[in-house]
Amino acid sequence: MDSLTQIALGSAVSVAVMGRRTAVWKAALWGAIGGTLPDLDAFIDHGDAVLNMTRHRAESHALFFLTLAAPVLAWIASRIHGEAALFKRWWLALWLVLITHPLLDAMTVYGTQLLQPFTDHPYGVGSIFIIDPLYTVPLIVGVVAALRLKNTRGLGWNLAGLAFTTLYLAWSVGAQQHATQVARASLQQDGIPATGLLVTPSPFNTVLWRLVATTPTHYFEGHYSLLDDDQRIVWTRHERGAGLLERHADEPSVARMAAFTHGFYSVSQTGGRLFVTDLRMGQEPSYTFRFDLGTQAARANGGHRPTLNGQRPDIGAALDWLWRRMWGERIPSPGPGT
Repeated sequence: MDSLTQIALGSAVSVAVMGRRTAVWKAALWGAIGGTLPDLDAFIDHGDAVLNMTRHRAESHALFFLTLAAPVLAWIASRIHGEAALFKRWWLALWLVLITHPLLDAMTVYGTQLLQPFTDHPYGVGSIFIIDPLYTVPLIVGVVAALRLKNTRGLGWNLAGLAFTTLYLAWSVGAQQHATQVARASLQQDGIPATGLLVTPSPFNTVLWRLVATTPTHYFEGHYSLLDDDQRIVWTRHERGAGLLERHADEPSVARMAAFTHGFYSVSQTGGRLFVTDLRMGQEPSYTFRFDLGTQAARANGGHRPTLNGQRPDIGAALDWLWRRMWGERIPSPGPGT
């Protein structure tokens, strides 16, 4: 999730655990710090753009390492504020702050390596977008209320925010399962022999769902809104680059993307340069994570490091399409931006 959401969640969790045992502002501050720490790995340069993507949300998001870090952070907080007697409570609060960060991240589609160092498998439920106001705003309201109201009402607001957002996550999983059933039925009806199916929410909501079905040679994209007047899916067919996939499957960057995306990727070639695209984040034809792997000669002699070559849509057109399509209006997807 985005940094603001993680700060809000960390503060809300810390305030809920600490209650009035310490000043609310102290609990909120250390919750925000703990909620931010795992994402500092974004500043680590692993050597190229593909590694930077696939190594994000790795050790810094591992439940094992965060559990080890919790007492250290709790010791610092309790000593700074002269609250050694509350060390165990700080420990519990900051442990929950630290582990809820990657657990929430795992609800997105990106991929969070929760079980490092035992496995580098990237877990991703994909039921919530990385920015969703219906999740973030209640947390902020609850924390602000706890800070402003000097009685238990403020803490009640904070707990209500946590309860609402937890139920919202449960709703997102239920909505995803419904959209998945609709997509599977549509694929069967249209005779599309899909070997993989990805169902993720479109930006900022859990009403409009983006569907990606893959075959060994193609991928199909469609959209389904919970407000559609029927369950008909219009699929658009696109080449995955089957020949290139087979030819370059053993190249490190391609193999790494294949594993990290769970097979939802494509390979293309333009002007002699090889490109690999993560099909999970973005929308045809604009994808956030599209990497330029360079020419065959450059890859052979190590003269080119993969670089990010993502493409953003026209924001105005994309937001207009998103709003109208979410409400059930069947309109073509917006084209790429400049």
